[in-house]
Amino acid sequence: MVYIAIILGCIIGAFIGNFAPMISYTYSEYLAIAIVAALDTIFGGIVASIKKNFNMGVFLSGFLGNAILSMLLTYLGSRLNVDIYLAAIFVFVGRIFFNLGVIRRYYLEKCTNFFKNKNDKKTEKNAEK
Repeated sequence: MVYIAIILGCIIGAFIGNFAPMISYTYSEYLAIAIVAALDTIFGGIVASIKKNFNMGVFLSGFLGNAILSMLLTYLGSRLNVDIYLAAIFVFVGRIFFNLGVIRRYYLEKCTNFFKNKNDKKTEKNAEK
C-alpha cells in the first residue's frame, strides 16, 4: 500500500511539476533542504514498512517536522550569515544513504532466497526422477 502511494505521489508530482512556476533563487535553499528532509522521511518510511513497524502518524509528523525544522535552520543560518543548512543536509543525506542500504540489503536477500528456493525445488524434482 505504501509503495502504491509513493508511486502515485511521484506521478502526480511530476505532472504538477510541469505546470508549476519557477522557484526564484532566493528560495532555492529552502526548497532544496525541504526536499532532502522529505526524501529522508520517505526512505525512513520504506524501511519502517520493511521492518513491519510503519506508523502513519509518525511518518506524517516526521515529514512535516523535518521539513519545517530544516527550513527554519536555513532561515536562521541566512540571518546569521552562516551556512547552517549544510549541517542539516549532511545529516539527512547520511540517513538517506543508511536507509537506502537497509532497503538494498532487504531486497538483495529476498531475491537471493527466491532464486535459492527455486534451485532447491529444481534439484528435488531431478532427484525424484
